[in-house]
Amino acid sequence: MSSRRLPSAKSPVFFKIFLLALLGFVSLLVGCKGVEYSSPTLSSAIGTLTPAFTFILAVIFRIEKVVLRSSATQAKIIGTIVSISGALVVVLYKGPKVLDAASSSSTISLYQQLTSSDSSWILGGVLLVSEYLLISVWYILQTQVMEMYPEETTVVFLYSLCATLISAPVCLYAEKDLASFFLKPDISLASVMYTGGLVSSFGSVIHTWGLHLKGPVYISLFKPLSIVIAVAMGAIFLGDALHIGSVIGSVILSLGFYTVIWGKAREDATKTLASSEQSPLLLTHTIEDEASSLICD
Repeated sequence: MSSRRLPSAKSPVFFKIFLLALLGFVSLLVGCKGVEYSSPTLSSAIGTLTPAFTFILAVIFRIEKVVLRSSATQAKIIGTIVSISGALVVVLYKGPKVLDAASSSSTISLYQQLTSSDSSWILGGVLLVSEYLLISVWYILQTQVMEMYPEETTVVFLYSLCATLISAPVCLYAEKDLASFFLKPDISLASVMYTGGLVSSFGSVIHTWGLHLKGPVYISLFKPLSIVIAVAMGAIFLGDALHIGSVIGSVILSLGFYTVIWGKAREDATKTLASSEQSPLLLTHTIEDEASSLICD
């Protein structure tokens, strides 16, 4: 199949893109219900398990090779565990304030949220685990799609089109009042334009391009890192209080993150060295074949 030609509706590539859209829609729907039944804090805590889910699935589908004696594999495993631990520290431990907030609001601890009689946190936790497991499957499937059809922009366009066709009837069924779909020129319109224009289009292209280059495990590692970025942005632009737990967790997460990057770089360097050692032999065979063909002619 030519990578420049649009896949037909009957091709395996189009079917996998449609399956990607279905997985994305179901994971988003399950995640929203999970937050409704539990809390955003629990969602952030379970979201840190995404690299672990993705790594296990990548090993099962033979996208990632595990050689326990290899320093690259050891670095990836240790770095993933350290990153998850750091993200959990950011989410679950606050500690004393490092920087005071301009206007602090009352907060509810994770324990109070989990033991609240108004939240079905067990069901919410199951739904959130299902969401991030589906996201990890989405990473694996997206990587396979890019191996078959390495056209990031086209894949994102078809993915968005399929997601729209899937979500439209569900939304119309769930919301009978059509007036609720009309957007007013306020924060709701700005959020929709930002989500659709940047996150769902430009951001998805970059995300797909990263999956194509580095694979699912590398990309999933940025999921816990987003928690640190959110904490920093909140302290800088929203005046939120910065706690010692966020600082310690960010340092731990960063160490784990760069450990995995080092492992991936070492693995890529090993592959490059192995291919460079084979290339002179292949080049010699090619020259000999060309010379023999000229002699025969």
